[in-house]
Amino acid sequence: MRRVTTLVSALLAGALVLTACGGNSDDTNTDTTPGTGDSSSSAPASDLKVGLAYDIGGRGDQSFNDAAAAGLDKAKSELGIEAKEAEASNGEADSAKEERLRVLATSGYNPVIAVGFAYSAAVAKVAKEMPDTQFAIIDDAAAVGDNIANLLFAEEQGSFLVGAAAGLKTKTNNIGFVGGVDVPLIHKFEAGYEAGAKAVNKNIKIQVKYLTQPPDFSGFGDPAKGKTAAAGMFDAGADIVYQAAGGSGGGVFEAAQAAGGKAIGVDSDQYKTADPAVKDVIMTSMLKKVDVAVFDFISSVNDGNFTAGSTIYDLAKDGVGYSTSGGQIDDIAAQLDDYKAKIISGEIKVPTE
Repeated sequence: MRRVTTLVSALLAGALVLTACGGNSDDTNTDTTPGTGDSSSSAPASDLKVGLAYDIGGRGDQSFNDAAAAGLDKAKSELGIEAKEAEASNGEADSAKEERLRVLATSGYNPVIAVGFAYSAAVAKVAKEMPDTQFAIIDDAAAVGDNIANLLFAEEQGSFLVGAAAGLKTKTNNIGFVGGVDVPLIHKFEAGYEAGAKAVNKNIKIQVKYLTQPPDFSGFGDPAKGKTAAAGMFDAGADIVYQAAGGSGGGVFEAAQAAGGKAIGVDSDQYKTADPAVKDVIMTSMLKKVDVAVFDFISSVNDGNFTAGSTIYDLAKDGVGYSTSGGQIDDIAAQLDDYKAKIISGEIKVPTE
């Protein structure tokens, strides 16, 4: 890879200054006002300036990135912090991620939060260069350092519960799973989903499709691919499809609607965030409370309590779960809660592969 030059660093830093004054840049979403953007905000004053670098899809993906954004927005309104948001581009090199983090840090934002495991190498490198800046990375335990906090989730546990829901609700004994990119993180979603479905019916058929293979991460932001993959599953007899595919999940919902089937959302309560035209096909969502992790991290730093290393948000910490919006799983909620209790107690060990 080409080394990033000092000139590029200066230009990008300048871009952040310009956008802070109201201009625009290709990869930066520029809300720098404390609170909710209203100068009359009642939020307490805070000296904290938080930089947040999104994964592919950015704010508005109705899923993973939006969950992180919700945590940041809560910190603005409740803590009065100032923030800068920056977005990733499809197919970008690690050097671009590194420079995004450097620009945030050198522009005075501390802590800097990286949304997604794709930032692993970039966080490890930049955090070492800038030991006085505190970093957090979501979904990655490989980037380690005295100034790196790793915010992790037990996705397999929440996925077990929605898998059990699919197993209880299917009428064809055939369900599907669409993963955005074929990587270990998404394997956890698949493993938990399959285990939950098979806990209900060990003979259930589960179709699996990953949209892209690394280093192509566009599978997290390609609704057309998601729609095609899910449509093939419905054509092959599935009546419920779970998607762990970020922005591509919108296509899965469209396919479910066209087929008269059902879908399971991910990360956020997508019954509330998806296009209203398709929300009724979403029978539940696996909740991955990235918003809670982001807010907790910012709040801790604001209180002077930065902690390096891993924090795992699991069922016991209410870091994952399932949604009930729309009332489509109300009749099986007691059964799902029984599974939840058994996972928390350790009676059920959910696989990650």
